[in-house]
Amino acid sequence: MRKNLLLSLALLFNVVLLAQPKIEFLNSGTTIDYGVVSKDSDDGLRTFEFKNTGNAPLIITNVQSTCGCTVPSKPNAPIMPGKTGKIDVKYNMAPGPIRKTLTVESNASNYEGGRIPLKIKGEVVQKPATNLMEKKKTIVNQ
Repeated sequence: MRKNLLLSLALLFNVVLLAQPKIEFLNSGTTIDYGVVSKDSDDGLRTFEFKNTGNAPLIITNVQSTCGCTVPSKPNAPIMPGKTGKIDVKYNMAPGPIRKTLTVESNASNYEGGRIPLKIKGEVVQKPATNLMEKKKTIVNQ
């Protein structure tokens, strides 16, 4: 009886140690390139899609941005093995270059400490203002 109990505990201990969630980012990987976008025609919303390739539930505990101009949202429920999830990022579309880093805190075993850096990059431009009072020039073929 004692041997069975010890064997069961050892087996349970091994299962717990071997149960590891792993995160794999799909499509864009860990960097999203906005490219050159116009402030007026883009809402700034992008999505990092990922899959739990491990054999235990993946828990995203926190997602932090380096500044207030980038607002991330994380999944609230654990991502089961083989299932996918997403982290949405909303950039405020301030004109100029985009170079921001988000830090994802999770229980993923394939990243040191479960901390995953995500990056967004690109450039936001404004459409040139048109002056209605300015006279348009026309070129006449000669």
